[in-house]
Amino acid sequence: MTAAPDSPTLHRVGRLALGLLAPAVCASALHASPLLRCELTYAGSTQTLDATPVEDPYPVASVEVGGRFRFKAVVVGRGAQPDYIKTYAYLDTRTQPVLVQQVTYLPPFPASPHGQRLSGKQFVYAGPVERELQYECVLHGVQP
Repeated sequence: MTAAPDSPTLHRVGRLALGLLAPAVCASALHASPLLRCELTYAGSTQTLDATPVEDPYPVASVEVGGRFRFKAVVVGRGAQPDYIKTYAYLDTRTQPVLVQQVTYLPPFPASPHGQRLSGKQFVYAGPVERELQYECVLHGVQP
């Protein structure tokens, strides 16, 4: 028995096939270019920040972390090897964010099947009572 081209059965089968293929397509797209994944922890709460390559680092926005800090990760360059990577940690004050840590990472970035631990575990302390921001960044998808 063959389903007609406009039959509901054929459309369900097509949606099922797309649902099964989508994760594989996304996974291959994820590794098509570098991805920097940072785990940010403040006051026992953890969030993930993903950064992909850009040509212009200036429009990249920082993200709010626990109402006390802001964090920005920038991967600059084209292709499989970034030109450089920078991370910024800010204390969020009433008037404006204040930079408390900036780190620059330069190539070569070795390829690794599970990602390269780029930053190691970082502990940043700031503010009048020395609030603690923890973060760690792993670089994925770098090609030799």
